[in-house]
Amino acid sequence: MTQLDVSVVIPVRNEEENAIPIAEAVIREMERTGVSFDLIFIDNSSQDRTVALLRELCARDPRVRLIINARNFGQMRSPTHAIFEARGRAVINMCADFQDPPTLLPEIVRRWQAGSEIVLGVRESERSSFGLSVARRTAYWFARRFGDYPIIPNATGFGLYTQRVVQEIARLNEPEPFFRGMLVETGFDIVTISYPRPPRAAGRSNNNFFALLDFALSGIAGSSKRLVRVPFFAGTIGVIAAFLLFPITILASLWGAAGWGWWLAIALQLQFGLLFIFLGLIGDQIRLISERTRQTPLVVERERVNFPADY
Repeated sequence: MTQLDVSVVIPVRNEEENAIPIAEAVIREMERTGVSFDLIFIDNSSQDRTVALLRELCARDPRVRLIINARNFGQMRSPTHAIFEARGRAVINMCADFQDPPTLLPEIVRRWQAGSEIVLGVRESERSSFGLSVARRTAYWFARRFGDYPIIPNATGFGLYTQRVVQEIARLNEPEPFFRGMLVETGFDIVTISYPRPPRAAGRSNNNFFALLDFALSGIAGSSKRLVRVPFFAGTIGVIAAFLLFPITILASLWGAAGWGWWLAIALQLQFGLLFIFLGLIGDQIRLISERTRQTPLVVERERVNFPADY
């Protein structure tokens, strides 16, 4: 098989309303660029008609391919597996719900043709509730403060990466790859394109609060080694504070001001709460170490559709 210029990867799960429209929009925009391309969908255990619709599309267009996972392997592992399997000289990753606008594809390809190895789309703003906005800003602050490399805010991974970049990321052998963080970790220059975030075209997002929390925890745990040292410093400060409060509590008791004991209890409770939070993060890192030892595959494929034998 002659190597294609670009492979476009679109992960899907329960996207029956968006699967065909996004495919048609991507094909239309990619044909404008004049480059050779294929379109790879990877289905993460859809429970609706997404797979059936994509099978029909594959039968009509040989450029469209489909990977069907054996089960839901999560929103970090499934897209990354498809990116690793793509054979284009460059790979574009994007969502199926039109919040990554297909109209940006020609500009992304143009930047690649001009010599850029990573071209990332960056959303100008995020539409979300107040609570989710606060949580997102907190997560970005935490990643900047404790991460081993900077995370680009509002970059979801939508963009283009050359095969050289993809192969370097594959060599890291991460069991739960935080792909947009790993793009920065490789050290390649990143070109960004800002765009307003469009509304979701149809259907409901698969990302509820707990899915986003799981994504954030895995990303932080997988991209920060300094977190291991945070409990030590937090515990040290807590112990010093306890020793400083101890003589004060004794004096307060002698003067009959027993309320100081409650403040000490609150301080200790806060200390233990923080320790348990950090222990949970460390536990997640230990889990990642365990999975690295097991050499866990990113996904198990149930079936491939429209892939040539030499792909």
